[in-house]
Amino acid sequence: MARFTARFLEAEGTLVVLSSEDSPDLKVAAAEGTLAGLLGRSIPSAQGRLITQAIGRERIELADGPAPGVELVAGLKVERTAIAPLRAHGMTLGALAVATRSDRPFSTQDLWLISTVAMQAAVVLTNSRFFTLLRRGKEEWETTFDALSEGIALVDGAGRITRANRALALLAGVPLASLIGRSFVASLFGESRAADDLVAGARLGTSRIPTLLPTAKLNRILRLAGAPLTAEEGPGSVVVMVEDVTEQRALEAQLIQNEKMAAVGQLVSGVAHELNNPLTSIAGLSELLIEQARVPDDAREHLQVIHEQADRAGRIVANLLTFARKGSPEQAAVDLDDVAQRTTLLIQAELKLRSITLTRHTEAPAVVSGDRYEIQQVLLNLLTNAVHALSEVPAGTPRTISVETGQEGEQAFIRVSDTGRGIAEDLVGRIFTPFFTTKQPGEGTGLGLSISYRIVESHGGRLSYARGPDGGSVFTVWLPAHRGENTTEAGAPTVLVAAADESVHRSAGALLAREGIAVHSVRTAGDLRSALADLAWVLLLLDPALGGATEPLLPSLLARHPDLASRLVLLTSDHDSDDPALVDIPRLPKPLVPREARKVIRAILDR
Repeated sequence: MARFTARFLEAEGTLVVLSSEDSPDLKVAAAEGTLAGLLGRSIPSAQGRLITQAIGRERIELADGPAPGVELVAGLKVERTAIAPLRAHGMTLGALAVATRSDRPFSTQDLWLISTVAMQAAVVLTNSRFFTLLRRGKEEWETTFDALSEGIALVDGAGRITRANRALALLAGVPLASLIGRSFVASLFGESRAADDLVAGARLGTSRIPTLLPTAKLNRILRLAGAPLTAEEGPGSVVVMVEDVTEQRALEAQLIQNEKMAAVGQLVSGVAHELNNPLTSIAGLSELLIEQARVPDDAREHLQVIHEQADRAGRIVANLLTFARKGSPEQAAVDLDDVAQRTTLLIQAELKLRSITLTRHTEAPAVVSGDRYEIQQVLLNLLTNAVHALSEVPAGTPRTISVETGQEGEQAFIRVSDTGRGIAEDLVGRIFTPFFTTKQPGEGTGLGLSISYRIVESHGGRLSYARGPDGGSVFTVWLPAHRGENTTEAGAPTVLVAAADESVHRSAGALLAREGIAVHSVRTAGDLRSALADLAWVLLLLDPALGGATEPLLPSLLARHPDLASRLVLLTSDHDSDDPALVDIPRLPKPLVPREARKVIRAILDR
């Protein structure tokens, strides 16, 4: 443009000056003839002189002066000049300046040519700038579109995807390019009347509220919201936002479950504690009477019934307390594969009777910190439920239970799968609720899974349910992997029995007397402190409730007698404690069962 104008008008020089987008300076974009030395130069607006004036007034400026001429820009004079602004579409982008000799003034045709060239150049430059802005905006929009973590799809009137972002392609599990032209509903749901209705509602502008929809095709839970697009995008086109909320819903369900368990736990804990004391007397003393030779046979039979029923009641109370407690379990290194091997041996006879095949698989060594017997109780509950589930399948159907152990990252797991019918979808949310059962009346209490849930939770893990790929149920116990070895201090033996309940003294006294162990009984906190200081005691059987609720006894005793923890047995099944020093202290549940008490006490005395 600068070269054509200079040649056609036989001008000494021409300039094309453009306004800068990011600064007030003027940029010399082209220069010909005597003005070629200005090419690429930046000129501050204040030094633009006539050029700045033409741009500001938005009209052609003519300048003709005596020698030494007029100042085109600061420090540069020409004899005669005409400057036309580059203006189009309401925008002034710069100016076209033409410098001629003094012996040739500008004619009307010259000015018309300069104006025409300037106008056409302005149109081209404006369109170019618009195209650059559009391209930049498109790139920014596409970058933002693909950076969103939620999936977005533009869906046409036929339900096909016309645009999609990477998040949606990742969710659908296909390359982004292959999504274009596919059916939106079929890509995410296969078939879903609810999803079809949502897209149809979006076309009418009635589906703006997010809706949760499960997708069996992806095995996920999606939150969808749609809105209509403008007519320019095509008739019936909508934009649909898709968010994967599977993990969020699982966490919400777990939170609700924890709250329900805590509420029921508070209720049953109080009832169970009140039942412990009378059951201590009934179960303990009846067993001691049975062991005495002078008891008549007919009375022994009645005592046996009393003991069995008291023992049964004691187990129910123990289950309730196991469910209700929130404290930490006994800690030791536990090999999950060993637990699985020992536990499956317990049900071999029942498996053979019901024609059930059991398989075991170990992916990797899995060792956790916890109570072996509690973990075994959880696994036994899951295996028992699996056996009952397989008992209901039709004859001739494969009956298989799979027990798998392994470790993934910092989590070890035991997984129990069966080929039964699985759990109905509408019941899944209730399976860990206390006293909920699908068994016939009299066949189950509904505490098995809820107790297992609480045991796993007390170990810092989680118990989850999933439907098997071919039906059936899959229960997985996740537990933190073991770190380091568990150690306990060695202690020396001797026995004090400290409890306020007289029945505890009778049961414990009778038991220890038969073992040839001397017993000293105390019934108040003051008597206990005196006995600890004055007597040569070897072992303390302590009911923590002795000090009362307002004045906890254990912290002060442990502070005064640092070696007490190694010679202490707590007469309670409640593991709640904020003191980590109490984690490894053995406990005897009330009612006191002689055979269990002998085992625990002898283990300490034989150290």
